[in-house]
Amino acid sequence: MKLRIASPVICDSIVDGPGLRMVIWTQGCKHNCKGCHNPQTHSLTKGYEIETKEIIDKMASLKLQQGITLSGGEPFLQPAPLAEIAKEAQDMNLDVWSYTGFKFEELIDRKNPLYFENVELLKYIDVLVDGKFELDKRDISLLFRGSSNQRIIDVKKSLKYKTVVLKFEYMQEKELYTAK
Repeated sequence: MKLRIASPVICDSIVDGPGLRMVIWTQGCKHNCKGCHNPQTHSLTKGYEIETKEIIDKMASLKLQQGITLSGGEPFLQPAPLAEIAKEAQDMNLDVWSYTGFKFEELIDRKNPLYFENVELLKYIDVLVDGKFELDKRDISLLFRGSSNQRIIDVKKSLKYKTVVLKFEYMQEKELYTAK
């Protein structure tokens, strides 16, 4: 299966989730967040296609990485090939994080045309950072996100309980009292 990516996969990120991580930068995003740090990933036609097998083979060669991160662009514009990669990552005992400009509730809304593909991908994601980047809520002191509206979600628990369950260990003390 093919996946459109923005750049070569990197294997040594320490800012896209905990530990040393492999990051897949998907190409294509319709959110156009003001102040986005990856505007070059917005075009749906730029970047290049790669076979998921190539990424899976690269994952199999990892040694010290804790997991993989799906970023972009917008990963949930290409949920089917990413589900294949995320499943293989979990089979290799790698945790899977993903960023999205969508809210978790939008991804699992049955009216979403990609509902089934989204749910399939979510089954293999451990942590989801959701919500658009909002420049007026930018906060460089936050872990693993750019603006205070974005949530760090425990996907497995959220799917099980059918409500958003936050990963409190990645939140600051001030946020714990205002978490929704």
